[in-house]
Amino acid sequence: MNGKMQIQVHLQIRISITSFAMFLVKTWRSIAFGLYGFKNFTKPGFMEHSKNFKSEDMQAQIEGKNCIVTGANSGIGYATAKGLASRGATVYMVCRNMERGEAARSDIQSETGNKNVYLEVCDVSSIADVKSFASRFSSKNVPVHVLVNNAGLLENNRVITSEGYELNFAVNVLGTYAMTELMLPLLEKAAPDARVITVSSGGMYTAPLTEDLQFSGNNFNGVEQYARNKRVQVALTEKWADTYKDKGIGFYSMHPGWAETPGVAKSLPSFSKSLSGKLRTSEEGADTVIWLALQSKEKLVSGGFYFDRAEAPKHLPFAATKGSHAAIDSIATSLHTLSRL
Repeated sequence: MNGKMQIQVHLQIRISITSFAMFLVKTWRSIAFGLYGFKNFTKPGFMEHSKNFKSEDMQAQIEGKNCIVTGANSGIGYATAKGLASRGATVYMVCRNMERGEAARSDIQSETGNKNVYLEVCDVSSIADVKSFASRFSSKNVPVHVLVNNAGLLENNRVITSEGYELNFAVNVLGTYAMTELMLPLLEKAAPDARVITVSSGGMYTAPLTEDLQFSGNNFNGVEQYARNKRVQVALTEKWADTYKDKGIGFYSMHPGWAETPGVAKSLPSFSKSLSGKLRTSEEGADTVIWLALQSKEKLVSGGFYFDRAEAPKHLPFAATKGSHAAIDSIATSLHTLSRL
């Protein structure tokens, strides 16, 4: 065997070993996530964890506080908006569809008796729309005490928005980033009580942080892209907490558990069907969002990831995701450029 052939063989062996190692790591992540999730993320998990809940934590009234909830016309967003409204908050529901948003707003007003519930129409997948909303809302010149980044999407096919971005990324990452950055001046008006709560997902446990934000490969996988997006949200929350630590704003990400929502039924029908009867309600999914909105900030860790009213780990054991968060500075720079803020 000549030298050239030896080099080729060695390269092939090295590539094969690397590919096999990556396969093992991804397989372990999926297995660990499945086992951990089935035990903790389901309705039985919520019932078990709720034994440690304190009822007084949810009894605060927040009249006079302004709360923005994106994706608020159904599922966890609707339950969050309703929960905040029932405690006296002035709630601004950010919804993509005016008709569905107006119906949801009317229902919340009727069920809570709170007339200070308003609809703001905005498609979070569009940077132009987010900027337009931010400009309109800023003209109100009101402090924002709570921003809940709930709008999310799991699209299984590669769809490109009119602005040229992969759709999952546009909603889950770029829109969320732009909404948060543009609301900062109004959040500062509510300091030191201001907070940003981003609804992530336990799916992020299966993905490290990657700078391939729009899934450039040919074999697009919507579930994997969603997991990547949710990992970015958790890392961004850490970044925001550090960058704006002197602004009087707390930043928190959270996992709602596996909840039975319209979005899950549409995007993951097999998953939804296989766990029928074991999924959480939207109200149970929203529980920790509302809890984070009500607690004294002294009880919370800015930059933390929360699940069932407690700080939770951001990485599963031996999943090789922890070191990946070092890429967040570069990713934040890319998001700033792409959103043209």
